Amino acid sequence: MQQSTQNKREVLPRKRVAEKMADVLSGIRVPDLPYPAQKLSPDAASDWGPLLLSCWTEQRDEPVTRVIRSVSLTWSVRQINSAYVADRIMGVFLKTSGLHPELARRIARLRFFFAWRMNLDGAGALHETLIGWLDSLQDCRGWSASGGRSDRALVDQLDALTIAVSGSFESGDIEPVLAFCRQWQEDAARREQQNDRLRQRLLATEQGAARQRRAEQTARALVGRALQNRELPQPVVSFIFDHWFGLLKQIVWEEGTDGDNWRHASKLLEWLVWIGDPGLSDRDRNRLYTVGEQIGDRITDVWNRVEKKPLGEKALEGVQAVMVARLRGETPDLVSALPPGDRFSWNAAWLTFAMPAEEDVAPLKGKWFVEGKGEGEQRRFFFELLPDTCEVLWTNGAGVKLGLLHWGRFMAGLESGTLRLLPPLKPFGEVLAETITSLSVVLDRQKLQRETAAKEAKARAESLRREKAEAQRLRQEEESARQAEIARRKEAAEAQRQADEEAEQERLLRESEAAALELVDGIKLGGWIVEEAGSKHKDAVRLKLAVRINASRKLVFVDRLGLNRREFLVDELVREIVAGRVRVLGTSAEFDETLSRVVGRIRVGRN
Repeated sequence: MQQSTQNKREVLPRKRVAEKMADVLSGIRVPDLPYPAQKLSPDAASDWGPLLLSCWTEQRDEPVTRVIRSVSLTWSVRQINSAYVADRIMGVFLKTSGLHPELARRIARLRFFFAWRMNLDGAGALHETLIGWLDSLQDCRGWSASGGRSDRALVDQLDALTIAVSGSFESGDIEPVLAFCRQWQEDAARREQQNDRLRQRLLATEQGAARQRRAEQTARALVGRALQNRELPQPVVSFIFDHWFGLLKQIVWEEGTDGDNWRHASKLLEWLVWIGDPGLSDRDRNRLYTVGEQIGDRITDVWNRVEKKPLGEKALEGVQAVMVARLRGETPDLVSALPPGDRFSWNAAWLTFAMPAEEDVAPLKGKWFVEGKGEGEQRRFFFELLPDTCEVLWTNGAGVKLGLLHWGRFMAGLESGTLRLLPPLKPFGEVLAETITSLSVVLDRQKLQRETAAKEAKARAESLRREKAEAQRLRQEEESARQAEIARRKEAAEAQRQADEEAEQERLLRESEAAALELVDGIKLGGWIVEEAGSKHKDAVRLKLAVRINASRKLVFVDRLGLNRREFLVDELVREIVAGRVRVLGTSAEFDETLSRVVGRIRVGRN
């Protein structure tokens, strides 16, 4: 029998689950299970207590139905249904609980206990205390099989569950299991109070450590960038590492990198490098004198503001000696500014450090994430994003640090799929309600299958009638589609014919315009045209070409008296000739006849 993934009815409320479970245990029938051939007397069914206890003690993972099929004993209908329902509940729990696979598998072994109690107590086997404890396992969603102390503590508690369930089998009473559940929840409440303190303490510690790391790394980045590939006098190098490097760290620790002290200290570091490197300072001797006069006072001023105490008397002696030598034009002995090898590592990215936007962080903070798959998966809780280092602080959800991960690598893991957001966990009570709802649907379906042959025949006849009606409808639709296709083809043919006619008229129009243009171009000065009468009260007018203005393509015509009567642009005159409103005199009859035929065909086509 396959479980329906989508039930037609809503999930049963908790109060009705017990009622429906009783109906399922007594009424459902599952194919391929060893139901008895006839109803058994109460004493005829085999005692399966020792068999189920053995499976529980050995912590076997196989279904109860497979166990009872593997032995040649007689089982009652209630025993078989209890085994099947227990398997279904814990099978769904394994797939949907969202707990670590190893933890979910250990809890799912309670199928042997549930089957035993369902056969005895029916729906009463799932006591509210037991369901409440199973629901509280959501607090263990961060458990991973990492072998840590907190992980082992949960395994030890589950070992105690093994003892409690075995005691319940032996005594025939559920009380040892209920006592275990109550003790578990009391211990969980005490642990939660302790975990609150651990979380607060861990956050304060990690924030302080992150602040210290940022101060260290930012100062290293500034010094490393300033001294990279430089050779400086030893006194200058010693002052930078013995005094100024610590000052830079102190500024970052107290103020960050946005204040005046950081800006002045950074500038003074550049001055120290500029003074000590002859390749830089020898190019501007005047500036060397200016810097030499100011650098001591400025270093002392910044030092006093940050450290709140004066700089040691001999701290600047070496730098001042180098300054005097440089002012005299001497070139002091130079050494590599940075220690050899990787003794002084630094990363320039710390100088452009920036936190991600709060709207990007907020949806992820306080969520569980999974790395890996199957039993090897590891779960981590996004406890906080440390603002000073932009690192995700991973915990086990109970105040125990699991590690740090830079935000960039965290986002890369999400994008690549190596790090996944843990889906919401499903409580056991919800699993129980959904499973019993599904099985009650199956039970109702089996009841419906007991319809009489007359109803089945009526249903078949109705089905045949609907099939005929559907066939008739399909034929009508096909005929309608065929008629529509014929109409569409006719419309397409008519549209094509009209398009062809329009194309022909366009071609004729272009020919007439070309002929008229040639005619207009052939009018010489003194040539005559006739402007046809525009209405009944206006006679045709003969006009003579007096002026041709080539620049503007304008033709000026006058009447017989030489008066300026009309002006035409070439294109305008062409249109008038094509329209028949103007005739050109003095052209050959053959040309006039050709133009007349073309214009006549255009007019006929338009009509």
